Amino acid sequence: MSSLDSINAIEINAIEAIKQVKYRYFRSLDCNDWDLFTSCLTQDCTAAYSDGKLCFEGRDAIVNFMRDNMSGPDFLSMHHGHHPEISLLGDDEAKGVWYLEDTIISLTRKTRLYGAAIYEDSYRREGGQWLIASTGYRRTFEIMEPLNPDAKVLSNMFATGE
Repeated sequence: MSSLDSINAIEINAIEAIKQVKYRYFRSLDCNDWDLFTSCLTQDCTAAYSDGKLCFEGRDAIVNFMRDNMSGPDFLSMHHGHHPEISLLGDDEAKGVWYLEDTIISLTRKTRLYGAAIYEDSYRREGGQWLIASTGYRRTFEIMEPLNPDAKVLSNMFATGE
């Protein structure tokens, strides 16, 4: 598409559906909803996180890595995707660029990692649903720092009995 004037209602709906799947991806990751996270990815999805240092082939490999490394009561995360630039490549294919802002807190290590990155994704429509077919990001910056020793976690949706 070269201009907004040439985008029709079907294309607008496709772009909105693609935005929704990416938002769902972030939310399900932060909420440790692994079934929902799985539903955002094609079976053959690929991922290249941390400037390509962490690469995965296939939905199961991606989900297993996330479940094993980004969940539990001592691991808290926030992922925000901003400023989506979605380009439709055909009826069932698209690509997107997102600006990521994230914070990762490890209560066990007593650290906070935060930063920003540029995500580049491809999307495919399967069975009428838009899904992420490939995803990955390059960091613009990343900072790791110790948590303030006086910091207290006032709310943690994963903690039980507190």
